[in-house]
Amino acid sequence: MALRNQLLQVMEHYLQAKRDSISKHPIAHLVTHEIPTIIRQFHFVNRERYLVEGSVGKGNWAAIPWIAVMDKTVTTSTQRGYYIVYLFSEDMKRVYLTFAQGVTETPKDEMLQIKEEIRQIIPMSENVKKDDEIDLGESKKAKDYKLSVAAYIPYSFEQMPSEEQLQQDLQQMIQYYERYVEIKVDMKQIETSYSYEAITNHIYSYISGKGFYYTKGEIINLFLSLKTKPFVILSGISGTGKTKVIQWLAESVGATEKNGRFTLIPVRPDWNDGSDLLGYVDIKGEFKPGPLTKVVLEAEQNKEDPYFVLLDEMNLARVEHYFSDILSVMESRRWEDGKIVSSNLLSKEIAGQDISLPPNVYIIGTVNMDETTHPFSKKVLDRANTIEFNRVQLNHLDFLKELKEAEPIQLKQEVFTAKYLHLKDVYHQYPHIVEKATTELVQINEYLQPLGAHVGYRVRDEICFYLAYNEEGQLMTYENAFDHCLLQKILPRISGSDTRVQHALEQLFTFCTNIELNGEYDGLLDFTYAKYPKSANKVLDMLRRLGDDGFTSFWIGS
Repeated sequence: MALRNQLLQVMEHYLQAKRDSISKHPIAHLVTHEIPTIIRQFHFVNRERYLVEGSVGKGNWAAIPWIAVMDKTVTTSTQRGYYIVYLFSEDMKRVYLTFAQGVTETPKDEMLQIKEEIRQIIPMSENVKKDDEIDLGESKKAKDYKLSVAAYIPYSFEQMPSEEQLQQDLQQMIQYYERYVEIKVDMKQIETSYSYEAITNHIYSYISGKGFYYTKGEIINLFLSLKTKPFVILSGISGTGKTKVIQWLAESVGATEKNGRFTLIPVRPDWNDGSDLLGYVDIKGEFKPGPLTKVVLEAEQNKEDPYFVLLDEMNLARVEHYFSDILSVMESRRWEDGKIVSSNLLSKEIAGQDISLPPNVYIIGTVNMDETTHPFSKKVLDRANTIEFNRVQLNHLDFLKELKEAEPIQLKQEVFTAKYLHLKDVYHQYPHIVEKATTELVQINEYLQPLGAHVGYRVRDEICFYLAYNEEGQLMTYENAFDHCLLQKILPRISGSDTRVQHALEQLFTFCTNIELNGEYDGLLDFTYAKYPKSANKVLDMLRRLGDDGFTSFWIGS
């Protein structure tokens, strides 16, 4: 007998059957044996993988009978875990094919989190509903089941679809279920190993299907930069995807605008103090939290999740004016009882409570350098990794050929959280990195000191942090990693129009390539085999601009 007829029989006769003894009742047998047998025989149901069972209650008739399809590698019990299940409404007028989870042993908070996770990361067709409008009845069990349902297809007794449609719907829902199982397995592997390579591979796979072109190295650099310091600046010409790459990075690890863990804050040109971001006390004496404070308060309540804040066009206003309080608090981070804590962003007298900057908030600013924007002071540059996104490759169309895009996975704060706040933290594990990097920075400082652009302890420490994370994850060679650090921590400090700038840049070029320039900048096309090719390329570009325009800066062209 077909599934359609069996479902209709249950709906037509179940309420009458409840008046009789449940023992050996044909309707009970229909739910617990006959319908599961039919489902097991469908060609798309792998009997070795799937367990199919139905229930009408134990001893007494259940208000809501059900038939579940469960992946045995995930769960063998409807009391916990997630599975496909037909749920009948209490009045037997409707039956729902659902993607649901066990209610008996699953805590409510966990259930709601899983439900939202399923809805976010599994794309489903329009006939599948992802809302809370399912109507099973008014009993406690009906409300519990409703709470557990992440997605569903509704059927009614009067308008039951064809057998073919029912089977198509079930096959479709099983495919969504299998995709979610795959994602959960991948997520478990990543969360178990916390492999930086696995994490960056996932982020890169997710972003690469979105239509902008980023190299794997750029994504690795962005990840390492965020882990080194929760403040990163992305520079580049308009339209290179600076905003999107951060949105997609956040989205790839489960942080979206919808769940409040990704927030875009457009910077206004009239911002002149921290109140524009943090909030202010109004004329009535009430504190009105700013957009950043709202994120901070939310992140403080959910310390296991990362929160990403994107300050779009952050140098439309003077960064030192509206962002200095945040920068100072960021520098106050320290270890207390094995946890990262900071000084207060806002005091109790202003905000009604002391508000600090939690370690799970990551701030990324995008900048363009043109006549409408302001330059950065060394105070800001010292405290950020500055990543350029100027390369455009319009003919990168490979993403259009991809048949299957990567799905987001829910990663926790532990993936991004800092391990090092002080140089001693790094030196204990990686003394060779500290000593090697320091030796090179001492040499670089000799070139930069005549300009007043030499680096201090903070920059040295953060470069060592970056190199240590790279070493731990085995993501790049030491030379590639130091090349990124030189490009985004050292070169942004250099600007000017005199011979001292020229001499310093020429020395840096030789440091990167072992090639002496002697004032000749043409004919140098390929130094990809240099020790630090990215930095060398930028230095040469700055030298050419100095020769052509009489002035140069890292930021020209950004």
